[in-house]
Amino acid sequence: MRLILDTDARTLVTEGDGERHLVDLYSDKAFELLSLHWLQVGWNQKYTYTFSWLGRPVVQLPEDLIRIQEVVWRVRPDVIVETGVAHGGSLVFSASLCRLLGRGRVIGVDIEIRSDNRKAIEAHPLSSFITLVEGDSVASETVAAVKALAAPGQTVLVLLDSCHTKDHVLKELEAYHDLVTPGSYIVATDGIMKHLAGVPRGRPEWRWDQPGNAVEEFLARHPEFVQEQPSWPFNESNLRLNVTHWMGGWLRRLSA
Repeated sequence: MRLILDTDARTLVTEGDGERHLVDLYSDKAFELLSLHWLQVGWNQKYTYTFSWLGRPVVQLPEDLIRIQEVVWRVRPDVIVETGVAHGGSLVFSASLCRLLGRGRVIGVDIEIRSDNRKAIEAHPLSSFITLVEGDSVASETVAAVKALAAPGQTVLVLLDSCHTKDHVLKELEAYHDLVTPGSYIVATDGIMKHLAGVPRGRPEWRWDQPGNAVEEFLARHPEFVQEQPSWPFNESNLRLNVTHWMGGWLRRLSA
C-alpha cells in the first residue's frame, strides 16, 4: 500500500491493488491507517526494546501493557501463566499488578532462562510473586509442571509470548487452554507479524507462519472460546481498536 500524507489539504490517500481512497487526515480511519504504519516502522526500529518495568527490560508495546492491566484488574486472576521469559520484565510487570491487587502470582515458562536473567528476577523485590519453569513450553513434562502450580478453582489468565511460529503457538494453545477459567483469556501475542512480512527486518513466510493462523485453527476446534478484544473501561473517543502487537490474539473462554 502507498500512503500519501498531505498536511496542508488535511488528507491521507491510500493506493494499492488498483484502488485509491481519500481519507480525512483527522479521522478515525486515518488514525488506524497511520497507526498500522507506525507499528511497522516501530517494530523494524526495535521501539519496544527501549522500555523497562521496575528495573527489568520489558519488550512490549506500552499500550499492550496498559490493556492487559485493564484485564487483570477486571478478571483478578489467581495465576498468570506467561510463556517466554526473556529479561523478565513482563513477569515483573504482572507481579507488580498482583502486589497491587493483593492477590495472584505469576508463572514464567521458557525453554532457556539465561543465568543473568534468572539471577536478576530471583533478586527482584517482587520475586516472591514469580515462579520460573525452565523447559520447552509445549513439552508434556513442562505443561504438567505448570498445571501442577495452579490449584483447582483458581482463576487463570495465560499469555503466550515464546516462539511465534504457527505450529508452536497452536501447540501452546492446545496445551494451556484448559487452564483458562470462564471469563478469563488466553492471549496469543504478536499477531502483528502478518503485517511485518514486507518490512526490512521481517520475513516473507510471516504472511502465513504466525500466531494469527494458529488462532484461526484453534478456534475452529474450540467453540468454548471467542476471539474478542477486551472492551475499554474508559473511552471518550470514537476509536475502537487497540494500537497493538497482539492483533487478534485475545481469546476469551465462554464455558468450561
